[in-house]
Amino acid sequence: MGNPVLELRKLSDVPLPAIIPAELGEPARQRALHFANPAARDGFVAGRIALQQFAASLLDVDSIRLTPDYRCPQCGPGQDHGRPGFMLDGGPAPLALSASRASGWVLLAGVVHPPQGFLLGVDLEVVGATDFAGFNDVALTEQEKEFLGAIPGAQQSRQRASLWARKEAWLKMTGEGLRRNPTDVDVLERDGLSDLDLSAHDEMDLVGAIATGWTGALQAADPRTTTG
Repeated sequence: MGNPVLELRKLSDVPLPAIIPAELGEPARQRALHFANPAARDGFVAGRIALQQFAASLLDVDSIRLTPDYRCPQCGPGQDHGRPGFMLDGGPAPLALSASRASGWVLLAGVVHPPQGFLLGVDLEVVGATDFAGFNDVALTEQEKEFLGAIPGAQQSRQRASLWARKEAWLKMTGEGLRRNPTDVDVLERDGLSDLDLSAHDEMDLVGAIATGWTGALQAADPRTTTG
């Protein structure tokens, strides 16, 4: 298995059609139609188009051959949310994928022909977005709070956002999402979890994280883990 391919793309660079395309899949198309905020709708649509184009580029196929196939560990297949995937010419596309949007950008990650049981999750966060009263108490473990408290004040905002990016990436990878209490998930040191180097985009003040793992190993380590 090779390393995950990563791409950080500006959503405004994704051409948007005049109408919401059927290629998004009916669940995502219906979700897009219910956005009250046009900017939020456009960001959602652009992110889905970017992911489909990314998947097509990884497989070296025309994106029209791909049909979205999102699966939620709780809700099942055919969703407008959950673990992203695609059908290729009627069969499952050989991809592990993850995506995250923040502040007009989308972070994409993928592995072609992943081994059985391989899991992937990424997250993108804006520095400062987690700087509000009460965040630490509802999002961080006691060990993470102690770690953050030892960081110089000027660096705490970036480190707090990085901790949250790690946590979101991990919970996307396991399939639990925020159905699991984030204060139960310590991300200071976990195998398969790391920060991403986004220094080329420092002007946007973004942080990111990636998590990889295996279904059997995660369930053995923590029976509460849901991996689909």
